[in-house]
Amino acid sequence: MNIAIDIMGGDYAPRATVHGAVLAQQELPPHVKIILIGDQAQILPLLKEFKAEAGSFDIIHTTDVIGMGEHPTKAFSQKPKSTIAIGFQLLKDGKADAFASNGNTGAMLVGSMFSVKTIAGVIRPCITSVLPKESGGVGLILDVGTNADCKPDVLYQFGILGSLCAEHVYGIKNPKIGLLNIGEEPEKGNLVSQAAYNMMKDTKDFNFIGNVEGRDLFDDKTDVIVCDGFTGNVVLKEAEAFYTILRKRNLIDEYFSRFNYENYGGTPVLGINSNVIIGHGISSEVAVKNMIKLAKDVAEAKLHEKIKQAFQ
Repeated sequence: MNIAIDIMGGDYAPRATVHGAVLAQQELPPHVKIILIGDQAQILPLLKEFKAEAGSFDIIHTTDVIGMGEHPTKAFSQKPKSTIAIGFQLLKDGKADAFASNGNTGAMLVGSMFSVKTIAGVIRPCITSVLPKESGGVGLILDVGTNADCKPDVLYQFGILGSLCAEHVYGIKNPKIGLLNIGEEPEKGNLVSQAAYNMMKDTKDFNFIGNVEGRDLFDDKTDVIVCDGFTGNVVLKEAEAFYTILRKRNLIDEYFSRFNYENYGGTPVLGINSNVIIGHGISSEVAVKNMIKLAKDVAEAKLHEKIKQAFQ
């Protein structure tokens, strides 16, 4: 298995990304090869500093990078030798089983949809986030930012995508799918939520349990929470802010420590023809390590193949 990493992407690249790759290599099985895409002149001294053999990695040299502030579509097409463009080319050519980056999120989404392309039948790809459960497990919420506005059929498909991801990547059998709303009753919510509920209520495509509320995010009532990207992003940023406030006030315990984004590394893009992982721009070496491990888990689960089968 080959996992390609954008070494130049992120606020603390290339130091954090190289260090994270070294840490990941120490924990991954021997059959997993990590491909480092970036400036070799910067990568090699860092590998030496972190006491890693350069020969243990494949290195693809490029100095071209899509900056965080660049227009995603223009930059992706105008910079074919950038780290992100090369990563997607490796996926297209079958030379990488997964590609991960902490770089320009927009460019990663552009590459996902226009390079490896959306799976036939999927209306809109999306991204998800892990929700730590108080009981010790994890749940998922999607979308968390890709699609700010969603029609009911898009939310319905998120139920399918989230169910497959929860089962095959996180090992949750027959995951319970809830639709995020302002009340449990079918008639609650806006017109989109009401229409989505009516589409989901009798489905055989996933285990729909009905509407759920914000207070159900961290309990075991549901395993996957479906919402539009605007709402999901607000929920995600609120959880991150809550964790930061607790840390500042020295109120962290074992459960709240699980809200640290570093524990999860990134999120797969669901609904595309390959395995793409988007990480946080501020990722440390620990977050990078976990992003690479997630890429391995997603590729190993053959998630995109299972999504293809579901949409045939």
